[in-house]
Amino acid sequence: MNKFFLKTIGFYINSIGLLFPAYAAKVAIKLFSTPRKGRLKPHQIDYLNAAIQEDLFYDNIRIKTYHWKGSKSTILLVHGWESNTHRWKELIELLKTCDYNIVALDAPAHGASGNTLFNALLYSECINTTALRYNPDVIIGHSVGGMSTVFFQHKYQYPSIKKLALLGAPANFTGIFKNYVDMMSYSKKVDKGLTNYVKKHFNHPPEYFSTAHFSKTLKAKGLIIHDEKDTIIPFSDSLLIDKHYDNASLIKTTGLGHKLKSNEVYQYILDFINA
Repeated sequence: MNKFFLKTIGFYINSIGLLFPAYAAKVAIKLFSTPRKGRLKPHQIDYLNAAIQEDLFYDNIRIKTYHWKGSKSTILLVHGWESNTHRWKELIELLKTCDYNIVALDAPAHGASGNTLFNALLYSECINTTALRYNPDVIIGHSVGGMSTVFFQHKYQYPSIKKLALLGAPANFTGIFKNYVDMMSYSKKVDKGLTNYVKKHFNHPPEYFSTAHFSKTLKAKGLIIHDEKDTIIPFSDSLLIDKHYDNASLIKTTGLGHKLKSNEVYQYILDFINA
């Protein structure tokens, strides 16, 4: 969506908020939680059809999982916003040559999974459902997939998970929320309504949901990779996570952007897993 169109939608929601702030917040949250892309394309389906596929369910939401069997440790791949399992193709091929047991899932409202809405807490529960089925040793999460992975492990504390790799992960929910409010030019009334909506439906204010603070409870060895020029999630987020995640190391890349798709990154991950 172009900026003018976003501002127009923001103006419309602000107008609703003058008289009906709770309803305006509900509309804004729905817009925030609805991916515009990330469903599978034909060439992506062709590649993923080579995997063993299984549908799992969380709260009646179908979770599509993919499995490439191997004899070594089980690695779970968790993609980010408006993406799907195919984003891991190059890494999957590298892990296959090392005979790792590879599992991936499509997030709710992404890829071949069900639902129309997405949020990091829902994704964390889908990760838990997948972990119950496949019992991973290592989880690699990109962007909000990394955030949801931390939310999951903070809540469930799986002893079997020995390593976590977080790629371009946001440090907290407030930063994501602020970017959304600024992008849409929401009024203070709508902004307050969003905060109240989160409190009402998730039992905590937005600032509670912090990758950085939740990282304090993680025992698994961690790897944080973030590009210094990331324009989606700022590099400063990685510093916050690293500050609180005692058993983690941080690698700064240059020129790879938010996607972090490169042989350099894949080698960092492979070295981390093999260590």
